[in-house]
Amino acid sequence: MRIQLPAIPSWRRTRFRLTERYLRYVTAPERIRPYNRVRPLRSGEQTFPAMLRAIRGAQRRIELEMYILRADHVGQEFQKALVDRARAGVEIRVLYDALGSFGLPDWYIGEMRAAGIEVIEYAPLVPWRPRWGLNNRDHQKILIVDREIAFTGGINIGDEYSPVEWGGGGWFDLNAEVDGPAVHDLGSYFLKTWIRAGGRPFEPPELPPRRPKSAEHRVAVQVISNVGMRSRSHMRHAYVHAIRRAERGIDIMNAYFIPDRGLRRAFARAVRRGVRVRVIVPGVSDVPPVRWASHYLYAGLMRSGVRIYERPERMMHAKAGVIDGVWSTVGSYNLDKRSLFHNLEVGLILYDRAFGEEMTRIFEAELAHCREIVPAEWEKRGIAARILERFFFALRYWL
Repeated sequence: MRIQLPAIPSWRRTRFRLTERYLRYVTAPERIRPYNRVRPLRSGEQTFPAMLRAIRGAQRRIELEMYILRADHVGQEFQKALVDRARAGVEIRVLYDALGSFGLPDWYIGEMRAAGIEVIEYAPLVPWRPRWGLNNRDHQKILIVDREIAFTGGINIGDEYSPVEWGGGGWFDLNAEVDGPAVHDLGSYFLKTWIRAGGRPFEPPELPPRRPKSAEHRVAVQVISNVGMRSRSHMRHAYVHAIRRAERGIDIMNAYFIPDRGLRRAFARAVRRGVRVRVIVPGVSDVPPVRWASHYLYAGLMRSGVRIYERPERMMHAKAGVIDGVWSTVGSYNLDKRSLFHNLEVGLILYDRAFGEEMTRIFEAELAHCREIVPAEWEKRGIAARILERFFFALRYWL
């Protein structure tokens, strides 16, 4: 069955104009959704209560897509909330990745299905299952409630994202809560991935309204997903385009930071124009080979003027950035080969000064907890570290 997704209204039909200060950063103006309210959410401390509140208030339908879905304390809270709403007659679909959620117990899924929730595992790891796979993973994180409010970003459902005070792992990450036309684009991408995973087609999202709901609905948003080979490079292209047009500052937080040559060249040219470039990366990683591969690039990046900061003690899992205080991004994309070539990813690009200023405040707050990598000290690292860096950088395509 061919699913016709809602068309994006043309730039002219939206009767919405970005000022010149925003337009210089835009790669695809025809893909922009105007009139959204967007709120950044820090880690599980802000994200989990907001998501659970939305789920518990659902009246019609819920779509949930996660790379990692766990049966721990946080996972059981979400399961209970979903089961309760399903028993109240809410239509619910859950899509989770087989590799990211490896070890998820049968009882967890069984209880949801018993309550009437449709649950699909993306790309099972065994070859005798339909649509099985190993390398191509669904790394998207999307929650849509009643087609009115949505959440997306880097946060999975698991205890590691909860604050230490709550008994969690204290990982830092960012999500965004969206209310407005961009919700429908997120719904379209969920539908495409759902069908790709073998789910039954359902009614596609309706065309969005063309007028703001309130004065708070002022943010222009472009939703980017690489569900489909033709869209594989869209997020990278958006990053490079904005970096090339940066005038004052580029601040990036990225959990798995292995930028390709084109991105590194764009950073270096920005610095030569007088732009400050700062990157926060994890000082402790849940995937050590990726951190070693990232280390291989530090010396060259610092020589070009990029300032690198490591967040110590606990994992920094965010995939976010802000440029000149007006272009921002929050999503699941990492600046590495895996996000570009293998995983399904989703991200928001936001054009709004107030949102950009809030993202800058978040960046500065995290920067206060970080340690800057100093070139002179970095050069003193041992030969064993250099060998590991070179080895894993050579394997970066498969990490």
